Amino acid sequence: MQSKLASLRCVSWNIHRGVGRDGRFDPDRITRVIAEDIAAEAPDILVLQEADEDHRPHSGFLDLPAIELATDLAHAHGTEALKWGPDSHGFLGVIVFLHPRLTITRRRLVDLPGHCHRGAVVLDLSPPEAAPLRLVGTHLSLAQWLRAVQMRTLGQHIRRAPEMETLIVGDVNEWRPWGGFAFSRKVFGRDLTGPARATFPATRPLLPLDRILGDRPGMVGAPRVLDSPLIREASDHRPLAATITLSREVADAAALRLTGS
Repeated sequence: MQSKLASLRCVSWNIHRGVGRDGRFDPDRITRVIAEDIAAEAPDILVLQEADEDHRPHSGFLDLPAIELATDLAHAHGTEALKWGPDSHGFLGVIVFLHPRLTITRRRLVDLPGHCHRGAVVLDLSPPEAAPLRLVGTHLSLAQWLRAVQMRTLGQHIRRAPEMETLIVGDVNEWRPWGGFAFSRKVFGRDLTGPARATFPATRPLLPLDRILGDRPGMVGAPRVLDSPLIREASDHRPLAATITLSREVADAAALRLTGS
């Protein structure tokens, strides 16, 4: 077998439940940022946080068809099994959009412990001509000790699943550029790496709260914090973009001939 590489583009954004710096709830402004700034990145994966209402029944408020049209991505929560409830667009504010070439082979939701209910959307993906990829979209607690418990929960869940490269995407609320105890092998069960770039607050970012992390060195690269006047008005976070390099195995035709296959 001959090892080659494939790449995907990924964007994560906490949209602050549609409330901008001016205190106004304006979902159309979120759609404009996605159409004008995020779509320009041509993402294959878009993970939003705080993208449903905060309280039960966690109803959705975004214009999903407009977002799909602007990005050429598909809303990944088409079944009730991937939503908090029938009125939700995602799970506890986490919403995933995917390029149609990414086939979902397994999907599940993970409840994470804590007084403020948090969760994760876990999707096993099959990129074309590439090794499988596990995508974990999440929004973790503000408290360090609780983040550690939540990451331990995710690590145990992943350990029981089929082995594949794993990507953690979302607002992880960790201000330490090196990642903190919650993201260590001792807690999560595997090493996580990825560039830290300040995304919060949107007006003048100081803290790298939003992260795109992979479990293979060099998996996450080319980080970009998106910025525009509209981004600074629309949310308290800036979007984070990165390029994901995937391993893939392509059959060596000569080797196949030698084995008679």
